[in-house]
Amino acid sequence: MIKGEGGKAGGRLQPPEGRLREVTLDTAFELENKPSEPLNQERGLSLLEVRELSISFVQYSKGLHQRTITPILELDLAISRGEVVAVVGESGSGKSLLAHAILGILPVNARVSGEILYEGQPLTPERLEKLRGLEITFVPQSVQFLNPLMRVGAQVPIRQRKEKREELVRKAFKRYRLPEGTERKFPFQLSGGMARRVLVASATLGGARLIVADEPTPGMDAATTREALWHLRELADEGRAVMLITHDLEQALQFADRVAVFYAGTTLEEARAVDFSGDGSGLRHPYSKALWGALPGNGFRAFTGNQPSPDDLPEGCLYAPRCKMATDECYASRPVRKYLRGGWVRCYHAT
Repeated sequence: MIKGEGGKAGGRLQPPEGRLREVTLDTAFELENKPSEPLNQERGLSLLEVRELSISFVQYSKGLHQRTITPILELDLAISRGEVVAVVGESGSGKSLLAHAILGILPVNARVSGEILYEGQPLTPERLEKLRGLEITFVPQSVQFLNPLMRVGAQVPIRQRKEKREELVRKAFKRYRLPEGTERKFPFQLSGGMARRVLVASATLGGARLIVADEPTPGMDAATTREALWHLRELADEGRAVMLITHDLEQALQFADRVAVFYAGTTLEEARAVDFSGDGSGLRHPYSKALWGALPGNGFRAFTGNQPSPDDLPEGCLYAPRCKMATDECYASRPVRKYLRGGWVRCYHAT
């Protein structure tokens, strides 16, 4: 794992050796000291915008008895061109399910409300058919997304003449340290780490404007992880939008512009990466501060309680049962999302 310095936001990743773009002292200084811009407050300025998205499923338990689970509830998120937004949170907080909703690959029994907008227009199934794999690409968490009946080189979504296409695929695979001839292999002939590198290389090779990466680096060695993360940063600097889903907050802070903190299927806070520094006083929500304080370099402070089950959500604030600041108001109703000190937060007591 790539470590950041404890108590700091980690700083930008340094470019791996042999990367294609030259980095001078001036450009390195520019990246390290890039001023943080205020979060997007106006509608219509984001490449991707998720508005009050809720996803539920009806399940049968005993006999014909039904229960409804709601793994995503009134979730908001915006991603603009030229930025990497890291999505962090506990397992079951809705991170991967959001990615599947954006790509239109939810199970058929999903009940969806709210809006997902791309370039200010609803991301309908018809639009997704045209955009998916070309303008919007996906690095899935599971390597089983590779078609077992096709050679992996043929699965790269890029439109070029055959000779040019093969050349681009070979160069992309070489960048991710895949052996020569990998493009001619079938998925079953690859190790888990190789298959994951194929997925990352495939998603970043074309001209996609939005890249959704769901835990893209597990199974990679340190050098390849560094290359993959830097490549995502590079693509954002070229004007793409990148959504990175990760459990590793410390790693994400080294190259993300903003961080969206998920909890029980909603967004508790959207903060600038630079807000995760020092004692965490730059953060707004108590859960974000608790996550920051739980990192080994920040005291490794544990906090009690568990995330609520999606079939038994609290009436009020979803974090209230674990929050030391909770009042009667927190248990009675859910706080609305508000803009505060350059970030978005759902909390009655945020200052």
